Amino acid sequence: MRVVDRTHAAAVAFGRVVIGVIFLWAGLEKFFGGDGKGGAWTAAGFLQFATGGSLGWPFVTGTPDPKAVYNPTHDLWVSLAGNAGAMSVINTLVIAGEIGIGVALILGLLTRFAAGMATLMMLFFFVAAWSFSTGVVNQHLTYAVVAFGLGVIGAGNYYGLDSAVGPRVGAGLRRWLFSGDVHDEWRTAS
Repeated sequence: MRVVDRTHAAAVAFGRVVIGVIFLWAGLEKFFGGDGKGGAWTAAGFLQFATGGSLGWPFVTGTPDPKAVYNPTHDLWVSLAGNAGAMSVINTLVIAGEIGIGVALILGLLTRFAAGMATLMMLFFFVAAWSFSTGVVNQHLTYAVVAFGLGVIGAGNYYGLDSAVGPRVGAGLRRWLFSGDVHDEWRTAS
């Protein structure tokens, strides 16, 4: 897909930067803010206690049992939460991933790679949370879809560094890590 209108290109860039700020903010908050109790941030609490999931209509009618586990992947997340080595890796990946994704999207550099990693991260969060009490779509799925769209559209080509750096690398790297071919039509459109 090519964005050929200057206004649309600016909108794509704005969306990319906004999603980048959201990721960067989340990563920096975890890095500097810790757990709010003076300790380092960890995903262990989320993985251990928030992964039971929830269901709503049409999956459950009446009042669902609050102690029931609806998430079929619950045991995986709880076992990871109990493994100190795995949690060390997961905590590092989440914080570094959110900061790296945020910076890359804000700059429009390595946009397809960053958007792909954002999509993957959000899909993991979506499955781990498994919350269908308010319907199928939640914020994790929404961010995954938006990040995927930014990667597909090649959002780094529009007011991003991919348009400058991408042509200097091979076609394979440009296609998969950067934003694909640079499209100049919107720059010359009136």
